[in-house]
Amino acid sequence: MSQYCKIVMILVCISLIGMNSLADPIPAPEMIPDPEIQFPHGDIPPGSAPLSGNSDLSYTLSGKYTIDGDIANESNETYLSDMDDVSAVYVTNGGTLTLKNPVISTSGNTSSNDASSFFGLNGAVLANNGSTVVIEGGTISTTGSGANGAIPTGEGTSISLKDVTITASGNGGHGVMATLGAVLNLENVSITTTGPHGAPIATDRGSGTVTVKGGSVYSSGDGSPGIYSTGKITVNDLNILSEGTEAAVIEGSNSIFLTNSTVTGGDKNTPGVMIYQSFSGDAEVGKGIFTMEGGTLNNRDGSLFFVTNTDALITLNGVKINAGSGVLVNASATSRWGKTGENGGKVTFTAYNEILNGSFYTDEISSIAIKLLNNTELTGEIHTADLELDATSTWSLTGDSTITGLTDPDGISGNIITNIIGNGYTVTYNPDNEECSALEGKTYSLVNGGILLPKN
Repeated sequence: MSQYCKIVMILVCISLIGMNSLADPIPAPEMIPDPEIQFPHGDIPPGSAPLSGNSDLSYTLSGKYTIDGDIANESNETYLSDMDDVSAVYVTNGGTLTLKNPVISTSGNTSSNDASSFFGLNGAVLANNGSTVVIEGGTISTTGSGANGAIPTGEGTSISLKDVTITASGNGGHGVMATLGAVLNLENVSITTTGPHGAPIATDRGSGTVTVKGGSVYSSGDGSPGIYSTGKITVNDLNILSEGTEAAVIEGSNSIFLTNSTVTGGDKNTPGVMIYQSFSGDAEVGKGIFTMEGGTLNNRDGSLFFVTNTDALITLNGVKINAGSGVLVNASATSRWGKTGENGGKVTFTAYNEILNGSFYTDEISSIAIKLLNNTELTGEIHTADLELDATSTWSLTGDSTITGLTDPDGISGNIITNIIGNGYTVTYNPDNEECSALEGKTYSLVNGGILLPKN
């Protein structure tokens, strides 16, 4: 992942060892940060690698074993590289490589974290220029900096892995990563990363598409979330465990869709899931989308979801939720991302058939729209958000709360709100907001004591 406080233009000259051919240089997409955006010195986005210090140079992509436009099939072979900036396996110029039960290992370091994240420099298995790699069984391991386990880059390029075990321990060493429109397909793949800034599953600049079926991922390094999306990542039946950092992060106008998966992450300093915009140039500005159906979503501490400096659409359907901190969603600005006064979070949170225990919080420049539908039960506080309830859903208060809007056509009955359980607490609303027009500025009784009343 790139630093967000610099203007990057990397020219990559692709050549091959042995029968190498010089390709056109590939420039990195232009990135011109707004000079007014605040970025603390040395701050690094989750999943990103530290500044390499020489991103103005050119780099050569190469591999110890190289396929250049040809087709090859191999079984039970070993591919090793101990050289800096040299992949163990490199497939380019429309080549096709199929490997069964390989042992693939690299120990060299990168000379540019940006070139590694954008173009695959120093990746153990690298494919580009419309090439295809298929690996079934075997292992991929890396120990050097910027050493991604498997990385396809560019439109028309793909890597498919089945029953493969991947380990990466270096700084900026992701398990797998797709960039510049490339495709990754994973089936029953096990990925472990232990170094800092190395997400097991990631995309980077120019987006990428990742599809995952089965398997497991584990990360323990600082700034190494289980999944980091600047593209489109779709996951089924995956077990994600991230120690000490987020389980999942979405940057900008990108997405993560999970089905029947177990997702665990976050601690007192990080949320379980973060949706944000760093303005690094890696992700287009827009709405981050997190969707989860079935499965379990856990966080140990910190908020379950944290949204800052972007818009977010969060949808949960039949997910078992465990919010260790008691905070479900926090939308607020920080000093890390964006312009002061303009860097809040804007969230639409929709829950279907959910049992939710926890609270919602915003700051003055952020907003949350909560939709509780299809037999959803919320137990907690709201400070402050729009709320929509259908006839099958309820909100049970655990403390005084404030709402900015209420859509509850089936719950307002005379002077009673029938699907808000007050438990003796008070809900305050702003009668001047159009979203509260149905309340007509009146005071209402709540089930089991408590009242809903207009703000003075």
